[in-house]
Amino acid sequence: MSTLTAEISLWRGVRAKLAPYAPLPLRLIVGYGFLAHGFTKWSKGPDAFAVILQALGTPLPHFMAWVTIATEIVAGFCFLIGAFLPVVSVPAIILLVVALFTVHLPYGFSSIKLIGVNEGRAQFGPPGYECDLLYIASIMTLALRGPTPWSIDKYRLLNSRRPKSPNS
Repeated sequence: MSTLTAEISLWRGVRAKLAPYAPLPLRLIVGYGFLAHGFTKWSKGPDAFAVILQALGTPLPHFMAWVTIATEIVAGFCFLIGAFLPVVSVPAIILLVVALFTVHLPYGFSSIKLIGVNEGRAQFGPPGYECDLLYIASIMTLALRGPTPWSIDKYRLLNSRRPKSPNS
């Protein structure tokens, strides 16, 4: 066997062993992002976010502020620990689609719009819908991929497949 063939074979083995862990960084980034947005809204107060929602014409702005904050915090925590991903993905994606159409769509695709530099610091304009699409794609990947190592869903799956003892 040639050296190149041996290296390719070795690489395939390494890839096969590490592949189940590939979604872990994605899960952590999505989870952290949702938690960060949820806790920011919570720390400023749901009433402050409700004012923004009311300006956007959202029905029941105070109720929707609480729903949004709860969704971001619960979904973010679930993404971080890998728990109930198919279930929490649905409201998370709905939230992102609503944000895409009501807030980010008018600003175009790009989430980074350099409008100038002031005292050596970059100044950015309003973000487009790029990040919404990236989050949606990431969440769909995580939900469709299935449980991964170091996740609550994997632990639940393993426990559900264990044979039950007659005493339990």
